[in-house]
Amino acid sequence: MKINSAEFEVSAPDLRSCPEWAQPEFALIGRSNVGKSSLINLLTERRDLAKVSDLPGKTKLINFFHINKAWRLVDLPGYGYAHVGKQRRTEFNEAVADFLGQRRALRCVFVLIDARLPPQPIDLEFLQWLESCPAPYQLIFTKTDKKSPAQADANIQIFLTAMTAWRSEPPKYLVSSAKSGRGRTEILSTIGKLVTGPWKPKGAGATPI
Repeated sequence: MKINSAEFEVSAPDLRSCPEWAQPEFALIGRSNVGKSSLINLLTERRDLAKVSDLPGKTKLINFFHINKAWRLVDLPGYGYAHVGKQRRTEFNEAVADFLGQRRALRCVFVLIDARLPPQPIDLEFLQWLESCPAPYQLIFTKTDKKSPAQADANIQIFLTAMTAWRSEPPKYLVSSAKSGRGRTEILSTIGKLVTGPWKPKGAGATPI
């Protein structure tokens, strides 16, 4: 898939405030500081489209990016650490849960996992919860350039094995590196198939990804 246009469109604090449209959406979510903004910039080849910050919890709103005037990337607030008070963190979690559970245009959720680390309990807990949501999901292991290929692959395999505690087999996954550009073609190809092909939510003969 070729990206001809990419622009920030709108931010919303919760599902009720999100605009309604028929074009498909693809959400990015993960622990705070996992590299969501960097991945958006990599996919769109726009260096500053999404603001990158070293401060965990920077994304506080649901941010929509209109791609090729045909579909949207949705940057969701990261789960885990956020540089805000307890009440605001609760509001973020509620907004994300509502979006993932009820958003009608959502075709796929890409869950970003830091390939530098062993399995983090918060990632595994989130994925267990995500199983109950209607949209299919896929993993993207980020920051693969920060470790040797062997170390990154070992961490990925350990993570996938941990998921077999509640899945008969692990989901498909992709790998990425904002620095080297690794994974861009594969991620866009996955999105392209879902943009152009038929789609059904989980439990209704879900579209394979």
